[in-house]
Amino acid sequence: MAVKGKKEKHDEQVQFAAYKQFCDDTTVEKKRAIEEANEKIEFLKAAIEKYASDAAMLTKEIAAHDEDISVWTGDQQAATKVRNLEKADYDALHKDYSESIDALQRAIAVLKKQAYNREQASLTQVSALRGLSLIPPEAKKAIDVFLAQDPEEGLAVSAPEAYGYEFQSHKIIEMLEKLLDKFIAERTETEKEEMNTQHAYDMLMQDLTAQIDQAKQDRTEKAATKAKKLQAKADAEGDLVDTTSTRDADVKYLSDLTATCEQKATDFESRQQLRAEELLAIQKAIEILSSAAVTGNAEKYLPTMLQKGTALAAFRADLQGPVQAKAAAYLQARASELGSRVLTAIAGRVAEDPFRKVKKMIKDLLVRLMEEANEEAEHKGWCDTELATNEQTRKEKTQAVETLHAEIDELE
Repeated sequence: MAVKGKKEKHDEQVQFAAYKQFCDDTTVEKKRAIEEANEKIEFLKAAIEKYASDAAMLTKEIAAHDEDISVWTGDQQAATKVRNLEKADYDALHKDYSESIDALQRAIAVLKKQAYNREQASLTQVSALRGLSLIPPEAKKAIDVFLAQDPEEGLAVSAPEAYGYEFQSHKIIEMLEKLLDKFIAERTETEKEEMNTQHAYDMLMQDLTAQIDQAKQDRTEKAATKAKKLQAKADAEGDLVDTTSTRDADVKYLSDLTATCEQKATDFESRQQLRAEELLAIQKAIEILSSAAVTGNAEKYLPTMLQKGTALAAFRADLQGPVQAKAAAYLQARASELGSRVLTAIAGRVAEDPFRKVKKMIKDLLVRLMEEANEEAEHKGWCDTELATNEQTRKEKTQAVETLHAEIDELE
């Protein structure tokens, strides 16, 4: 029973050592996982904040691009509207200049072709000049005076009068030619101004278009970047939730594991202490049984039996005594003190003497050996020649008895 108890104690130590190694390894692993998770959580929080900040900044920049595009588009529309008005004014003015120049050219040609002999229809070209908006009032008045003269009168007048009429015609032609030159110059200047205005408009539209196109491109790129930032933020938030959940689970697992391991360690120490006390109690019981029940009686009675030839029945009776009851009582007392069910069971078994048959066989063997020793003692007188042999035999038998006592001790 003591050997079995020691083995069970050793087996429990081995088993607990393996469990303690599991606790230590798992604790180190979980602490490392928790530490790594905490670092990752801090990193993810910083990343989420950065993604949110970047997305907010991009939102402002996109709004600025939208505003620029709107303003520049409005500038294009306003410039186009002004340009259309300017072009309409130019077209009307250019048309007036062209019509006036054409009318002046035809009127001058008519007046130069015939200074005196003019038909009434020829004066229509000159009369038409009065309806042109570009003809100055002074010129229109001179034309009216010129047209008011009767062409038939020119044939009946004297030479000095005819010369005066011719002089009036020349003055009209000269005036019309000056107007023609003036209109041609002004039309040319107007065409140049129109060309410059159109060029300025084209350059403005080109510049605005380039700015709008660039702003649209920048907006598209920033919108794509913003979408990536928001997606990265969402991914990081999801990762943060998973990492936090895993970390919290590891923290709880570590807490539970620590509590369990500490409890098992406490239980193990308690069991080891209990087993140690049980083993001490068993060892004490063995000492009681060994020293009192067998060894003491054998040392006391074996020499006497060898010398006096005591009856075998008396030897058997001496081997039976209160030793077992004393050992059982001791075990029961220790069982009560320690609260050990094991010692209680052993006390019962000691009281019942489960090794009775084995011990009986050993005791019978002891009796037989002692009988043989007595027989040898009785023949000592007539077998002096065998004295040395008998002495040796007794030593061997005594050694055998001691060996059997040792076996009894082991069985108990």
